[in-house]
Amino acid sequence: MPTKVLYQTEATATGGRDGRARTADGSLNVWLGLPKELGGNGFGNNPEELFAAGYAACFLSAMKNVARSGEHPRIPEHATVTAKVGVGPKDERRFGLAITLSIQLPGIERHAAEALVADAHEVCPYSNAVRGNVDVALEII
Repeated sequence: MPTKVLYQTEATATGGRDGRARTADGSLNVWLGLPKELGGNGFGNNPEELFAAGYAACFLSAMKNVARSGEHPRIPEHATVTAKVGVGPKDERRFGLAITLSIQLPGIERHAAEALVADAHEVCPYSNAVRGNVDVALEII
């Protein structure tokens, strides 16, 4: 838990995976749909897509913040993070996530990129939220 909450938001879902989700201020308002792979029609976004988008954006920001410390190279303008989020059964009753972050840091040498990514993984709130519960594969491409 953070020692001090600096920002908080809220979203409300109705209908579960086949419904709608909306932030309190209305800036995000999405139709949710069960993916075809899970028996749905594939219309709308699903929680895994929303999680992937959030994690990718958060991790890229964490890399930028870590780089500002001066211990790492500056993040190139065309750097990207792609989060692949899968969902599946852990056992007869529980489901879990599988996460891979694919990171592109053009122009940064491999050893410097690895150090930067490792430090960002320590400070990223999403990484900290899943640490110990979900294995996150980090790949520098």
